[in-house]
Amino acid sequence: MTEQFNNSMTVLVNAHLHTPFSFSAFENIDDALDRAVAENVKVVGINDFYTTEGYKEWAEGCLKRNLHPLFNIELISLNEEDQRAGLRVNDPGNPGRTYISGKGLLYPFRLAEPFASQLANVRNEANKQVEAMCEKLNGLLESKNVGFSLDINWIKENLTKGSIRERHLAKALRLKVYEECNDDETCIHKLFNEIFDGRQLKSDVENVAGVENEIRANLLKAGGAAFVPETAEAFLPMQTVCEIILAAGGIPTYPFLADDANGNYTDFENDLERVAKQLTERGFHSVEFITTRNDVNLLEKYASYLHEQGFVVTLGSEHNSPMMEPIELFARNGAPLSEKLLRINYEGACVIAAHQHLVAQGLSGYADENGNADSTKREEFVKLGDELIRNTVE
Repeated sequence: MTEQFNNSMTVLVNAHLHTPFSFSAFENIDDALDRAVAENVKVVGINDFYTTEGYKEWAEGCLKRNLHPLFNIELISLNEEDQRAGLRVNDPGNPGRTYISGKGLLYPFRLAEPFASQLANVRNEANKQVEAMCEKLNGLLESKNVGFSLDINWIKENLTKGSIRERHLAKALRLKVYEECNDDETCIHKLFNEIFDGRQLKSDVENVAGVENEIRANLLKAGGAAFVPETAEAFLPMQTVCEIILAAGGIPTYPFLADDANGNYTDFENDLERVAKQLTERGFHSVEFITTRNDVNLLEKYASYLHEQGFVVTLGSEHNSPMMEPIELFARNGAPLSEKLLRINYEGACVIAAHQHLVAQGLSGYADENGNADSTKREEFVKLGDELIRNTVE
C-alpha cells in the first residue's frame, strides 16, 4: 500500500451517498453536505439510482463547502447466465440480479446515443413498476374503506426528484395514515392493523424509518398485497450497464454485499480468491463496500485482498433508506474502521478523483473507453488524486 501520504488520514471519504434524486435519508443535498462538513468528511460521492440529475447541485454545494465531489451512479443489471445457474451475486434474494455502480462519471454529464436512451428507458420502466404498485395499493386501501388513497402525482411532485422508488410509496402511506389519525398513536396502530390484514405495527410511531420499513415488508415486497414484479425491460444486461457507464466516462464498479449478520456470503462472493478472478474476467477493476453491512474484520480481509490484487476499492454508507446514520463511515454495530481501511478508501477516492478530472478534459482516465485498466498505473492516479483533493479541501 502507498506510504507517501503521511497525513492522508486527515481526509475522510464517503464514496457512496444517495440523495433525494433517487431516495435518501437526507432532506436535500444541502442537508447531506452540511452533515459531511459537521463530521469532517471531505470527499463525498453522489451515487443515485439511474440518474445524474443531482450532479450540478452536488458540485455547487461541494464547492461552497470545500468538499471534493465524486460523480457516480448505480444501476441494477441482470446476468442471465447467473440467473439460469441460480447464482446469487450481490442481491441475496434474486439470482443473477447484479447491482453495479459507475464511479467518476463525466461532469458536466453527457451521454451519447444509444446509451442515453437505454438509461432513460430503464429508468422509465422502474418508475412504471412503482406506479403500478401505487395503483394496486390504492385498490387495497379502497377495499379496506380507510377513506383515503395515494396520489401518484402528489408523490412525484412532493417526495421525489423524478425517480420514483417503492420507498416513496411507503413514505406517502405513512404520511397519509398519520394525517388521517391526527398523529394519534392508538389510531395509527389500529389503522395499520387494518391495512396489514391483522398484523400489528411493531415500531413506535415516532420511529418513522421503522414504520416505513414495515410498510414495505408487509405490502410492497414479494408476497405483499401491493407487490408488482419488475418486467424484463426493467433490467439491462450486465455488459450493457457497463457500456453505459464507460460511455459516460465512468469506471464500472462491483458493489460487494459481503458478510451478513451471521458471517455468510452470497454464492458469488463466498470464495475471495475466486471472486477476485471472476470480477477481473468480467471486466471490473473497481469494487466498493457499504461498510455498515459488514463485520469490521471481515471487511478488512476482503478490502485488503482486493486492494492487493490491484482493484480500486472505495467505501460508502448509501443512506438509501429513511434511517439517518453518520456520514463518517463505521462497520456493523458502529465499529470504527481500521487505519488500513481508511487508507484503502482514501486511495480509491484519489483514483476516482484523478480519473474524473482527466476524463473531463478529454483525456484517458484510469479505465479507458473500452473498460481496460492498467493497475500498475494506480499509484500515479493516487498521487494525482491526492493533489486534487488536497487543493480542494485544505
